[in-house]
Amino acid sequence: MSTIQDGVVHRQSPGRPRTTSRAMDRNILRACREHPRRTSTDIQVSVTSPNEPMPSRKTIRRRLQVAGLHGQRPVKKPFVSLKNRNARVEWAKQHLSWGPREYAPRYQCPTVKHGGGSVMVWGCFSDTSMGPLNRIVGTMDRYVYEDILENTMRPWARANLSRPWVFQQDNYPKHTSGHVANWFRRRRVDLLEWPSQSPDLNPIEHMWEELERRLKEVRASNANQKFAQLEAAWKSIPMTVVQTLLDSMPRRCQAVIDAKGYPTKY
Repeated sequence: MSTIQDGVVHRQSPGRPRTTSRAMDRNILRACREHPRRTSTDIQVSVTSPNEPMPSRKTIRRRLQVAGLHGQRPVKKPFVSLKNRNARVEWAKQHLSWGPREYAPRYQCPTVKHGGGSVMVWGCFSDTSMGPLNRIVGTMDRYVYEDILENTMRPWARANLSRPWVFQQDNYPKHTSGHVANWFRRRRVDLLEWPSQSPDLNPIEHMWEELERRLKEVRASNANQKFAQLEAAWKSIPMTVVQTLLDSMPRRCQAVIDAKGYPTKY
């Protein structure tokens, strides 16, 4: 819109003048692309020039948004110490060529919370069969764990697995206690050495996800009914799921190596 006064054309300003030059805009974009984790405050400091006014953080965010660069919060991943990162990489290199036969049986002890009841269970599986699902009542300590090993895992393994076989567990304190270690020595059960902070290497983590998916729309009125549902769903998991998980082990190992021991997508 414009007006003519005394023969002079006066054009109405479209708004407040831009506070940054084109060169400053380019510097803002370059600073962001070079270091995507930079905040608007960091960019403000890096592009400050004695020849131009300092752009506000709000202005910097607007320039980035116009260029299609939107702020995001980084995905939080558990901290893994340097010692454990090195151990994870070394373990992955040593087991990169292992196949399903070498990874049996496996186990983990999660708490499964669902619908109308909360139930803690222990389960195991091998490359040939699904193992039992054991309900844990009360606190899971080293004595309860030893009872599970003696009266649930060992009878199943002796009936379903041919010698030699290796047992895999994580480094949870109750699993690595001296009390439990003595049980493994007495029963002459070989343990697979396992790196700390490595749930992404453990395929049974995905097995629990599979179990929960099968019960996603199922509701229970009490803990007893919930365990019955869990046990039925556990038994219905086909061996093709187990095979797929065990077949993924070389890829998991390679992912840990590529990530230099940091957590992976698994």
